[in-house]
Amino acid sequence: MYDFDSVVNRRGTHSLKWDVKENELPMWVADMDFRTAPEIIEDLKKRLEHGIFGYTDISDEWYDAYINWWKTRHTYIMKREWLMFCTGVVPAISSTVRKLTTPAEKVLIQTPVYNIFYNSILNNGCRVIENPLRYADGNYSIDFEDLEKKLSDPQITLMIFCNPQNPAGKIWSKDEIEKVGELCFKHHVTVISDEIHCDLTDPGRDYVPFASASEICRDISITCISPTKAFNIAGLQTSAICIPNEALRNRVNRAINTDEVAEPNVFAAEAAVAAFTKGERWLDELREYIYANKTAAKSFIETEIPKVTLVPSEATYLLWLDCSSFKRKSSELAAGIRKETGLYVSSGEIFGGNGDMFLRINIACPRSVLEDGLKRLKKGLD
Repeated sequence: MYDFDSVVNRRGTHSLKWDVKENELPMWVADMDFRTAPEIIEDLKKRLEHGIFGYTDISDEWYDAYINWWKTRHTYIMKREWLMFCTGVVPAISSTVRKLTTPAEKVLIQTPVYNIFYNSILNNGCRVIENPLRYADGNYSIDFEDLEKKLSDPQITLMIFCNPQNPAGKIWSKDEIEKVGELCFKHHVTVISDEIHCDLTDPGRDYVPFASASEICRDISITCISPTKAFNIAGLQTSAICIPNEALRNRVNRAINTDEVAEPNVFAAEAAVAAFTKGERWLDELREYIYANKTAAKSFIETEIPKVTLVPSEATYLLWLDCSSFKRKSSELAAGIRKETGLYVSSGEIFGGNGDMFLRINIACPRSVLEDGLKRLKKGLD
């Protein structure tokens, strides 16, 4: 059994998440408050003890680790030549947007969605086009009629797809993904699929890799994957890009090399190999713990904060809270809660779409911290 109950003091470690006032409790950015798997730490210690930290190549073990993990965990067969190292999913997305578009072109996203997608588009001089997700009875779905209408614009040549979906924790079905792929193929649109949360599904649930849904999806897609979210090693800057289409792969390979994000630091590849070859049992226990946190949060919210509707989550450790009954923008709610209680959650406005009715809260923390956070949430909303 692994320990997820111990509270680790992260203050004073230059943590982006924990650089807050002493009385504040940060539950915003997607960064877990658990130590990573001991097996990863042990392998990194061995590498550290070697004492020489020179330029580093990608090893055969790195390729094998990704290929075997996706084969056994997600029943998807990747080939070695499809894979490229990148320093992170966001650098991969930004470099790809820069390479595959020209300024003033349009890139489509489905909102509400991970807010950094906006940065990757706007910072490259492109325009954001939203295909808002339908929201009904507390659930999200794809508006395919609107999607096709938007994709038919010849100025749109690229779509960024979030799979599983952040912030709502939605797992897209094979049929949904296949239909997205068909529409994008019809209108000559390439798909970047951000699958960084794919290993954080609820116990007994799996996601569908975009490229596995159909031959069309495989041929038009650029998939960004990483162990960083699932194993809490984002600061080690390690990810992979998987592109079956050779012509597309060559263009993206040139992009990440031009941007100098295609070379690993000395621990990046080591951590990924350790995670995918030795971290499975830790991850399974983590998923059980997060699911128990979700269950506890759901019970608390339904009982103590009935004016809030918790959107059903199948993946990630992020809860998407419908606060529309308060009749206030989420930025005002989030600021008020932080001022009154010290609880720091994410305002849904930054995710676009109908996000201004929502708050996002990170529950990847020890149970005692979660309970503190939920009490603060109730007090702030009261």
